[in-house]
Amino acid sequence: MKIAVSGKGGVGKTLIAGVLAEFFAKKGFTVLAIDADPSPNLALTLGVPAEEASKIIPISENTPLIESKTQTGLPGVYNLSFTVEDIIEQFSVKTPYNVSLLVMGTVRNAGGGCMCPANTVIRALLHHLLVKRKEVVVTDMEAGVEHMGRGTAEHVDTMLIVTDSSLKSMETAKKLYALTKDLGIKRAFIVGNKVANSEEGKLIEKFASNNEIPLLGLIPYDEQILKADMNGATPLKYAEASKGVVAIRKMGEKLL
Repeated sequence: MKIAVSGKGGVGKTLIAGVLAEFFAKKGFTVLAIDADPSPNLALTLGVPAEEASKIIPISENTPLIESKTQTGLPGVYNLSFTVEDIIEQFSVKTPYNVSLLVMGTVRNAGGGCMCPANTVIRALLHHLLVKRKEVVVTDMEAGVEHMGRGTAEHVDTMLIVTDSSLKSMETAKKLYALTKDLGIKRAFIVGNKVANSEEGKLIEKFASNNEIPLLGLIPYDEQILKADMNGATPLKYAEASKGVVAIRKMGEKLL
């Protein structure tokens, strides 16, 4: 299963990606979580201490690695054929919840003609992770819709589009769903997050129904998640008392 979690900034993509990765690991799957957000925070959600998380260099910013893969010794000429399996082995981080984490960084202009070294490595690595690898892969995508046009999601088999009850968030979700169809992604669902009351839940349900987008479920607004953020801790620390974490795990069951 290859899952990507997308949506407007601030809707809770990272929380959902992290809890799903932890859920699949608890179920006995080998799980690789990919942080493809330009402001990576998935490590914290998966229980990596802040000091350790701050030292992780995204693959896209790892200049020595990029050069070792793409340099030919000729100015302006790059090697476009290289292996990437060793990148996963060397640079993935084992988290306390038995999930391997790879902080990818963002892709700039890939699919639009840019063949710069960092983009070439990132695209090759993403293709390998989503096509060649057999484990469950959960990707925290960057916010918005731009990444969908770059082709970074075309090999995903399940897209979760996260929204809250705001109009801007739902409009972004609508655009993302249309793009999943263009890319041929087999399964795409709306996930309603930070639902404070029944009125907000009904708004998201109506939006999903009106746009003929399957609704995977609603995640309630949760003080435990806010408490975890304030303390710089993973919400998984409060999992049993967290309505939000419980709701996300139920979505994991549905996906299985």
